[in-house]
Amino acid sequence: MDLVDVEGWTLDHRRAVSPQLRAILRSRIIRNDLRPMSRLSEPELAKEYGVSRQPVREAFITLMNEGLVEVRPQRGTYVCKIDYNAVLNARFVREAVEADIVRKLASEDDANLIRELRRQLTMQKDVAKDAPEKFMELDEQFHMTLAQGAGFAKSWDFLEGIKSQMDRVRFITFEEFPISKLIDQHERIVDFIEQKTVSGAEDAMRDHLREILNSLPRVQDLYPDYFENSRGPSREDMPKP
Repeated sequence: MDLVDVEGWTLDHRRAVSPQLRAILRSRIIRNDLRPMSRLSEPELAKEYGVSRQPVREAFITLMNEGLVEVRPQRGTYVCKIDYNAVLNARFVREAVEADIVRKLASEDDANLIRELRRQLTMQKDVAKDAPEKFMELDEQFHMTLAQGAGFAKSWDFLEGIKSQMDRVRFITFEEFPISKLIDQHERIVDFIEQKTVSGAEDAMRDHLREILNSLPRVQDLYPDYFENSRGPSREDMPKP
């Protein structure tokens, strides 16, 4: 048997194991399946996924570099708490990059891109109420499509590497994020791009990505043990790119 499926997290032994394991553990941490301060056992994970300890060790190193796990000498490896300030910084950088992306798209004319974005909006509306985790996947696809459409796929790859703490917050409690409102914001972004209204597209994207600033303090109040560092500046104090 070449496939190992542990509670829905599939490892394909026909392909390189280490990158897959890193992606699986990263996803489990971001989705809160592995909670902050959970202890990660190298031998137990190796047994769980039917691999040697080496790919587990390699996955730990990459996750440590991303700020998702902490290796404590003589004590073990633990899932890091969510860095509150890292969430704010990632959102700030993401706003700066994605505001420029939609400015570029709104200054161009790409009917195929608009059709694809409209198709994705329909999919988001179809799954929003019944499958919030599926909506999160479609949300990622939406923003990635914008970056690719503007010719900035590499920029999205960069954002993927810095926004893991931000994504962890979003997965802690779906009810803190008004999904219908997020879809409306997506639709406004697409409308402005289609209308070639550059300033409107930029403002709509900035408003969309600042939504987390409304929810973040409430999420921390609900799950104080999940966070480290100070609450940081308020929404009003945040610098504007």
